[in-house]
Amino acid sequence: MATHPPRKPSFVYDVGQEPDPRFSLANERTFLAWVRTALAMLAGAVALHSLQLPSTSWLRGVVVVVLLLVGAACTVLAFVRWARVERAMRLRQPLPHFSLGWLLTAAVVVVSILLAVTLTVG
Repeated sequence: MATHPPRKPSFVYDVGQEPDPRFSLANERTFLAWVRTALAMLAGAVALHSLQLPSTSWLRGVVVVVLLLVGAACTVLAFVRWARVERAMRLRQPLPHFSLGWLLTAAVVVVSILLAVTLTVG
């Protein structure tokens, strides 16, 4: 029987028991969905910058930076959430609270307000 190299990250995989693979795969799909969301934020930032929208440069800069930072934070927090959920499943513990949605909601609201101000003023 072939031996497999140890899985990484060890702080996730070196504890508890192996959960049902369906749950681990669902957790992975959720992680990938958050990464796609982060990529959409990054693409939006690039599009606004490339098209020079909004026309007010300082506001465009603020919106682009907010989108870039939220995209980066979303990716990092998606990994942290994946690891926490996987670890909780392995230890047969309750799943951790969900806070990533709050960050994304707040960011979309802030960007929407900034763009709405630009459209009504400009």
